[in-house]
Amino acid sequence: MTAGTAHRYIVVEGPIGVGKTSLARKLATSFSAETVLEQAAENPFLERFYRNPRVGALPAQLYFLFQRAQQLAALKQHDLFAPVRVADYLLAKDRLFARITLDEEEFKLYEQVHDKLAIEAPKPDLVVYLQAPVPVLLDRIGRRGIAYESLIDAAYLERLNEAYARFFHEYEASPLLIVNATSIDPVNNAADYEELLAAIGRMNRGRLYYNPLRNQAL
Repeated sequence: MTAGTAHRYIVVEGPIGVGKTSLARKLATSFSAETVLEQAAENPFLERFYRNPRVGALPAQLYFLFQRAQQLAALKQHDLFAPVRVADYLLAKDRLFARITLDEEEFKLYEQVHDKLAIEAPKPDLVVYLQAPVPVLLDRIGRRGIAYESLIDAAYLERLNEAYARFFHEYEASPLLIVNATSIDPVNNAADYEELLAAIGRMNRGRLYYNPLRNQAL
């Protein structure tokens, strides 16, 4: 399907395993948009973090911070000719991860580096926040079969889910569509995708909690 959109910069967000990158790619195809994607596989410290969070958290977090800073700086330089773009991360979530993975001294160092970078992130026209409970996230992580992700435990995902919920409870920077993604598969199920696409098309201000029809039938 090819669709139009009034949104020029859409961000899909949510915890690990919820399906944000796959959805971002599919939306980009529908809107003939460019993607702005996390390159997690390029982070040489990520496996170390999952194996030993205490040792790997700081280098993994700083690598992601520098990577995102470079991506967003490149976007800023091309704003005059910007097409529609769909991203699978919001820069502000970088601090969210840092807060739950780093100890106090590491977090102070992270904050100093973050502030020195003075990143000017583009403001999304719409943020789509995908929610799902921990058992669903664990199942989806298991099914995608990335070896080091098998080390992710439920306690970490629980902290992450709670941090996301707090963050978006207070989020007011852009229109926000909160999606209950527990029982839907918008990437592989056409009906789920069409329903979500229609909800995205209706969003132009404020916030909306979107509970798909399939979830309501359960």
